[in-house]
Amino acid sequence: MRQRHRQWTAIVKVMTIITALSMPCITATAQKLSIQKTTVDVGKTGFEVPVTATFELRNKGAKTLIISDIKTDCGCTTADATQRTVEPGERFTVTMTYDARMLGHFTKQVALYSNATQKPVYLKMRGVVLESVEDYSNRYPYDMKGLLTSADNIEFDDVNKGEHPEKEILLYNNTEEVMTPNMLHLPPYLTALATPETLEPSRSGKITLMLNSDLVSSYGLTQASIYMAHRLGDKISKDTEIPVSVVLLPDMTQFEGQDQLPAPALLLSADSVTLDSRHKKETITIANNGRSPLVISSLQMFTGGMKVKLDKRELRPGETAKLKVSVNRNQVMQSRTKPRVLLITNDPKRSKVVININVR
Repeated sequence: MRQRHRQWTAIVKVMTIITALSMPCITATAQKLSIQKTTVDVGKTGFEVPVTATFELRNKGAKTLIISDIKTDCGCTTADATQRTVEPGERFTVTMTYDARMLGHFTKQVALYSNATQKPVYLKMRGVVLESVEDYSNRYPYDMKGLLTSADNIEFDDVNKGEHPEKEILLYNNTEEVMTPNMLHLPPYLTALATPETLEPSRSGKITLMLNSDLVSSYGLTQASIYMAHRLGDKISKDTEIPVSVVLLPDMTQFEGQDQLPAPALLLSADSVTLDSRHKKETITIANNGRSPLVISSLQMFTGGMKVKLDKRELRPGETAKLKVSVNRNQVMQSRTKPRVLLITNDPKRSKVVININVR
């Protein structure tokens, strides 16, 4: 009897060791599904005005992620994914839309089935359906995950060294949660002040951006991206990005009181061009009609997806230069900033020249 007991004990120990050794292998080969936020508050909507929540996910595993099914908890909700097959490291989104045909607070759920986990992953959206909702689309046309804003990009134009201009972004809390709005990734030359510091649901406020031009490193165009946050600790997202541009004018005091002295005079063949899917390139002629050399010290673009090429930057009186402009239409159309080309020159009457690019 004792011998049988010892044999059984030995077998149990061997099985335990085998199981322990096999577990790291299982963990190592398992899929990893990363979800930025499993619950999204979509705030307020009107009766029978459908509302959509977007969930950001990522395949952090070493194998291809395959989504086999997406099930909602009722017929009043639909859901879909941007892709059903996701390679390692790739990001994707799941959208969930509620038809809002019942008044009051709601919580809706979707089950995501995949080879990442044995059990489904649950995503939830919540909000409230009101009989009527005030239309804020004119005053707050941009929705940054429930925080409605009056602007999605900021431009400080025609700034002189030493000036401290301000810009305001109006806010409206369209969720059921208390917010402490703030800006993330501010460059050294920008500061932000939220008023009030705490924003209750259904309340409005503002963020004031203040520019210290003395800290802007160079003349011409300086660009940065800052991010709207509901509270400290929020992660940055493309949905909450606010591009900021600063155009710092050169110091032209050297020309004051010298109207009779020779000066360069810039002349453009066109100050705007129209480009489309067929006509993707354009050439603009720049001429110096003045009596001293024209120097183009800066040539910059406000928008990604553009290319510019200037064959010379210093023009003697009577000389011309060719400025070639081309665009990637798809990239430009996705930008929040209007496509333009900026020239900074030593022409006392046209130190800053903007060429508008119309993309169709």
